[in-house]
Amino acid sequence: MKLPRLTCWLLLALAASLGAYPASAATAAKTNTNTKTLRPFASEREFRAFVATLRRSQPVHEAPPPPPSPVAPMPAPMLSPPASAKADSTTLDRIQVTGSRVSAPADESITNVQTQGVDEGDIVKKQGDYLIVLRRGRLFTVRIGGDRLQPVSSIDAFAPNSDPNQTWYDEMLVSRDTVVVIGYSYDRGGTEVGVFDLNAQGQLKYRATYQLRSNDYYSASNYASRLIGRTLIFYSPLALRPGSDLAQSMPALRHWRRGATPADFKRILPATRIYRSAAPVDHDDFLTLHTVASCDLDAQPMRCTATAVLGPASRSFYVSSDSVYVWTSSWRPKPGTPNAAIVRIPLDGAAPTGLRASGSPWDQMSFLQRDGWLNVLVGSQSDGEGMWSSRSNAGELALLRVRLDSFGDGRAVAARKAYRVLPELNGEDADLHARFIGDWLVYGAGDNWSDNAPPLRAYALRYADTAAVTTLALKHQVERVDALGDDAVLVGGNEDDDHLYFSSVHLDRGARVADTYVQRDARQGDERTHGFFYRAQDEDRGILGLPLLSEDNSDREQASVLFLRNQRLTLSALGQLSSKGDPNVDDGCKVSCVDWYGNARPIFIGDRVFALLGYELVEGRDDGDRIRERRRTDFSPRAKVSP
Repeated sequence: MKLPRLTCWLLLALAASLGAYPASAATAAKTNTNTKTLRPFASEREFRAFVATLRRSQPVHEAPPPPPSPVAPMPAPMLSPPASAKADSTTLDRIQVTGSRVSAPADESITNVQTQGVDEGDIVKKQGDYLIVLRRGRLFTVRIGGDRLQPVSSIDAFAPNSDPNQTWYDEMLVSRDTVVVIGYSYDRGGTEVGVFDLNAQGQLKYRATYQLRSNDYYSASNYASRLIGRTLIFYSPLALRPGSDLAQSMPALRHWRRGATPADFKRILPATRIYRSAAPVDHDDFLTLHTVASCDLDAQPMRCTATAVLGPASRSFYVSSDSVYVWTSSWRPKPGTPNAAIVRIPLDGAAPTGLRASGSPWDQMSFLQRDGWLNVLVGSQSDGEGMWSSRSNAGELALLRVRLDSFGDGRAVAARKAYRVLPELNGEDADLHARFIGDWLVYGAGDNWSDNAPPLRAYALRYADTAAVTTLALKHQVERVDALGDDAVLVGGNEDDDHLYFSSVHLDRGARVADTYVQRDARQGDERTHGFFYRAQDEDRGILGLPLLSEDNSDREQASVLFLRNQRLTLSALGQLSSKGDPNVDDGCKVSCVDWYGNARPIFIGDRVFALLGYELVEGRDDGDRIRERRRTDFSPRAKVSP
């Protein structure tokens, strides 16, 4: 198999690792004693002087217009790092493989997260005997304990007597008796964090709202919020535009109340916690504060602190068990220099470290920290993950693999040998999808919008060694890569028909396609990672669930969750749990009335099987051959039938 050649940008950028900055990653790995870090601004005065100087060299740009329909929200600045998070370069991140043999907490998460122990915001969570659902600006609880299926409580997802106009509430996290709702307000220009109490009877009570000054963060693939223990972690960008007043635009927090004013905001990012990224900033780049914030859920009122890196606007971010990685890139670097920088921000409060690099990942699934190494799948044309940037052609591909101790003061450049050139999956506007599963990286392409369709194949490689890349011949494009225990499943459609394909892939000493199941006249109902879940029953058997949209006889799309049996990687149908909701019912939605983050999820709790379908929660029974509906409940708010 002939691998694609390196493009000019990669040759030039990697040449820089041997020239412009002699302290390459390979050299730095030998000399860095983890005492070198990015340099912060020494004072507020120095930071203001730097920004003023840079702005004078940049033309004034108009702020990019908001998306046609306000897209989703995203979080912002926060507080104290988890006490348990230690910046240890030997940390072994446990890759979350839903339902796998990997050890899991006693109260197992129902969210398909990337890294075990790092929870991600979603639309449904489990706490004790209850499921908590966030939908269309409201929170709901449904009791499932004691073999029940009973709606209990509902409440607005925003503060009483507040105006939620032009606010999107999309992510929710739960820790013990605390429910946190994350939203973004276009009216107030910042991230909102709503905190609610959940009692033992499943009742919800509003506690407080906090607002964080930030730009909108939306990603078609990533999530803004994470939770480790009792610490909330957020990433948010904040553009420093020419002419803006720093005093009124820096990351800040206020405890919202009726009559709150801008003066109530308290800055949470001092200049001495702002670090310079090594990524070049071009005239066409917005100078951006890439802010990682932590909030302490045990503090009353909630307290937040933040760390930020100054760099160009293009970004991707990833949260490991002990650090947040922010990758920033510019597309007009000086000739012969890398276009990007990787910043590692430890969660224990230590100073960030950095490394210069080339190309860009397209979403969080392109990253993995494990065994003292950072692995990142990058593309020559990728522009990060902001808004819908992840849904574009990534160009030529390479796997960057660097030791964590090669990160330092940001001047070192990833060595040429740190990149492994990989087969590309070109095709105009072809989305790439990838996931690290066990010792493997699996990737493929789908959702092609042009006549230059990508080939029907995927690739698998052991990312920590140099064994040959395996080509996986498929009957479909790849719109999802996920884990079946220690193996993989690839899901996607085919332009020649309207069917949805599921291909199981055996990952052991080698990689091979084991089986392909075809669901006729269907497509994925949710493209985000959280739409999928897998429950392993033993080493050889398990059940996977995925929301679908299909066409019924009345030409009306019907939502359902499809369940498939995995028996030694042979996939077979177990049935569907489908919605019976009336689309003509008006739910009285006040705000956040578009399900940007989906509205359907497969849920496995012990031996019980559920499908969340909008306002319906359907429970199924696995009788061995089929999953059949056992019962359902409708937890929608009081509504009326539209004329």
